[in-house]
Amino acid sequence: MAKTATLYRFQIELADIDRNVYESLDLRVACHPSEDSERLVIRVLARAIAHEEGLEFGRGLSNAEDAALWAKSLHGSIETWIDVGCPSAERLHRASKAADRVSVFTSKGGAMLRKEWLSQPIHRASELEVIRIPAAFAQQLATRLQRNMQWYLTLQEGALSVADGKDNFDTTLERTTVHSLTSED
Repeated sequence: MAKTATLYRFQIELADIDRNVYESLDLRVACHPSEDSERLVIRVLARAIAHEEGLEFGRGLSNAEDAALWAKSLHGSIETWIDVGCPSAERLHRASKAADRVSVFTSKGGAMLRKEWLSQPIHRASELEVIRIPAAFAQQLATRLQRNMQWYLTLQEGALSVADGKDNFDTTLERTTVHSLTSED
């Protein structure tokens, strides 16, 4: 019998001080059987950090044509495309032609990303934002996952803080572009 997705509920009190965004998010997130808990955490963090009107989860790993997250215009064109992990250079190339804004949220190391993204040219590489979340931070949150989560998430000056009512977890986000990352020595 095939495994089915597991549904998680995240109630997030978001305080993005830099963008003056204060929201209560109630997210129901399906975790595909092949998705590990660290990737799920990165997807949920991406949804909160990039919060904007109309931002939705894609259909997930079961549909390779969807972004992990996206926002579409009223006419159906893709305004925001967000991927998680280490998407292929080909995928980023196609996404950058299809969407106005493309971002990648990842906990992967620079060497792995460079190896993948140097494999072929990527359209608008200098405009594609990469937000790196330290793997140890994502793993800490992943080990605490339960089916119902309550997070208090604060963003200020590149610092990310997540509190779950018992403990606080803090890190610094690294923001760069695909071009800058692949240009490093």
